[in-house]
Amino acid sequence: MPFSSSKILNALMESLLMAQDYARQHVLLCLIPAFFIAGAIANFISQENIIKYFGAEANKSLSYTVASVSGTILAVCSCTVLPLFAGIYKRGAGIGPATAFLYSGPAINVLAIILTARVLGFELGLARAIGAIIFSIVIGLSMHFIFHEDEKEKIKDKSLFTESNAQKERPLWQTAFYFATLIGILVFANWGKDESLKAWQVIYSSKWYIIGILLTILFWMLVKWFNKEERAQWVSSSWGFAEQILPLLLGGVLVAGFLLGRPESEALIPKIWIENLVGGNSLWSNLFASVVGAFMYFATLTEIPILQGLLGAGMGKGPALALLLAGPALSLPNMLVIRSILGTKKTLVFVFLVVTMATLSGMIFGYFF
Repeated sequence: MPFSSSKILNALMESLLMAQDYARQHVLLCLIPAFFIAGAIANFISQENIIKYFGAEANKSLSYTVASVSGTILAVCSCTVLPLFAGIYKRGAGIGPATAFLYSGPAINVLAIILTARVLGFELGLARAIGAIIFSIVIGLSMHFIFHEDEKEKIKDKSLFTESNAQKERPLWQTAFYFATLIGILVFANWGKDESLKAWQVIYSSKWYIIGILLTILFWMLVKWFNKEERAQWVSSSWGFAEQILPLLLGGVLVAGFLLGRPESEALIPKIWIENLVGGNSLWSNLFASVVGAFMYFATLTEIPILQGLLGAGMGKGPALALLLAGPALSLPNMLVIRSILGTKKTLVFVFLVVTMATLSGMIFGYFF
């Protein structure tokens, strides 16, 4: 590497400065509370209670609803979702709910939605969440209608979809209050200052007192409602998410900073290249972003710093959303595995639906924003 080059040295500095910004602005107050929420989801909301709704006898409206939001419960990436998808499909799930689940699993990752809104803006975060839910339902229904005749020939095995009473669950209101407290800590820790709204300023000036109250309530709940083993599992799962994601995220931030720089700066790749490929809101720029996103592999959350750099380098918001909707749910390794489960024809249709809908969604979003 030619370290004597001013361009290389500038790119290295941008890489480190971007990593510093993430550590200060997004990790301490955003990701750490989110890891605890993800750990709580992994331990206190049963995957079995989600998967049981995908069987052939399940109510269709309920089945698609559960499939479309299952990503917030499971918090998996495009590779981790594959064994779950293979299991539910081969054991009796209809292709509609199964493919809705296949898309939803990685696309509505709760950590990704939170960090997208925090780093890329509330509009993109909200559009990603809503778009992914709508995508999963439309894709699932489309796959069902296209391959309805094929599904009639499939032998159903309902063994996966029987409910187990092995673990007695705590009352729903306790679980809901527990999660509401965790989410409240996350929201108020990231509450920003807004001079134009007096009520907003009052909350901002009081947010640490509110967080202190919520932490006290959380501590009381953990002592009264959860046993020692459950508390240990929660901390272990939360640490597991951090251990798995933070090194990948740091690597993604460093690479994105080196190649693209921070939003207000330029690093190794000239901004004009980005503007020519994915600038504006044309059909080409949205389609290009969707296709590239579909074939690239994004480790969990690394799409966010990459997009932050691309947006700073001139990428349009429409193509950014198109990449967010196509990228995390698909990758070339992911497609190869899906093909081994569904076959070539169904895989091609699934990929076509994802890319097409991502392109159209990007154009619509780009038109308004």
